[in-house]
Amino acid sequence: MRAKDGHMQVLLTHVVPHVGQPGDLAKVRPGFARNYLLPQGLATFATPQNLRIIEKHRQRLRELEEARRADLVNLAAQLAQRSITIEANANAEGHLYGSVNADQIAAALRTEQFPIDSDNVKIEGPLKELGLYTIKLNLGQDVTTEVKLWVVPTHTEESA
Repeated sequence: MRAKDGHMQVLLTHVVPHVGQPGDLAKVRPGFARNYLLPQGLATFATPQNLRIIEKHRQRLRELEEARRADLVNLAAQLAQRSITIEANANAEGHLYGSVNADQIAAALRTEQFPIDSDNVKIEGPLKELGLYTIKLNLGQDVTTEVKLWVVPTHTEESA
């Protein structure tokens, strides 16, 4: 399909730098399409049938994305009602000998069957005191929630 300006429209099937993403309708020079995009399998002709196939594929992807977002919202609601506890060694003043970090928080959530990675846990820095903390979790697709974290002592040092 050649336009009046000498370009032709192709339907991209792969990522082509500076041209577009899969499913994009791109206007390119006929030589670029004929000598590179089409032989390499990076694009197909923009026929009405191919456009319908791509539109059906896009609709299916939108449906999957909506279902994934609904699952994340459901997970966020479950997490918001939960609190987790992490035991750590601390002295009598409540200072931890080590610290609690995002990896430990994610591991505690995974033991309760929540599919959380340490990249999802947002804390300002390592937690170095006993007590109650509100931890922010970014689940993806702009879905965030908070979970309560109790840091409790496993061993307290007795002062003599």
